[in-house]
Amino acid sequence: MVTETMRNKITVVGAGQVGTTVAQLCAYKNLGNVVIIDIVDGLPQGKALDLQQSGCLQVFDSIIQGTNDYKDTADSDIVVITAGLPRKPGQDRADLLKINAAIVKDVTEKIMEHSKNPILILVSNPLDAMVYLAKQVSGLPRERVIGMAGVLDSARFRTFVSNELKCSLVDVDAMVLGGHGDSMVPMPRYTTVSGIAITDLMEPDRIEALVDRTRKGGAEIVSLLKKGSAFLAPGASAVKMVEAILQDKRRILPCTAYLEGEYGWSGIYFGVPIELGRNGMNKIIELNLTEEEKKMLNISAQDVKNTIEEVDAFLAG
Repeated sequence: MVTETMRNKITVVGAGQVGTTVAQLCAYKNLGNVVIIDIVDGLPQGKALDLQQSGCLQVFDSIIQGTNDYKDTADSDIVVITAGLPRKPGQDRADLLKINAAIVKDVTEKIMEHSKNPILILVSNPLDAMVYLAKQVSGLPRERVIGMAGVLDSARFRTFVSNELKCSLVDVDAMVLGGHGDSMVPMPRYTTVSGIAITDLMEPDRIEALVDRTRKGGAEIVSLLKKGSAFLAPGASAVKMVEAILQDKRRILPCTAYLEGEYGWSGIYFGVPIELGRNGMNKIIELNLTEEEKKMLNISAQDVKNTIEEVDAFLAG
């Protein structure tokens, strides 16, 4: 019999739709015991109980706990932070950054009070700024603080390519680099169907249309839902990273990582291909880029740098 102490401990901060999806998929994949924490009394407890009762149906025996007390997150192996508010219509981005920066700062401090060396995966927006803030507040090395963005953006690009070519989604691989925003850089040369680059399978105007749709992928879902934003694909993307880390898969995935000279930039979090294993990020993979690709990536990096400067100002008080 597997004992509780042998299982990985996964904490999910935020019992909203993304956090609930993360907890559900972690349980269904038997990745470890799951703690769901939220400030709303009863919300994480109710969702944890509901999820636990699905265990005999989905055949998992992980222990699911809902709580409002960070003491219950003690000794977490991995923490997925989804806490934060969505941007409201007409709200200034700088105002949203200040609100969510205060939330993520508080969450990170409380997590670190009870877990000495966790791996943090940030999902909260604005993503590039929040993962940078979590690294600064936690004091953890860059290998253990990673952002979820590229996995999601690449999944969207893969889906659009599959729909366009009417081919199996299983055969499509995609790569999206850069900041998690309008200046992200989908990479057609590194997007393939059974190893064949889509530049050999599609006309340039169709590729550009799919690139543009990928950049606006989140906004498209928000406009369709009317209220709320995407949560199924973001949750699944975070769990793909959790799985790669806890099972030491050494998967190469596009994630938001702290650059120290890679791609010509330092001191920013940026979407790049990385290898994920048991200790978090094993390494960053630097791609050979064309001059045009470098130009687009530098534009995106500058956008991220500007946002991170706002975080530095926030932390300085």
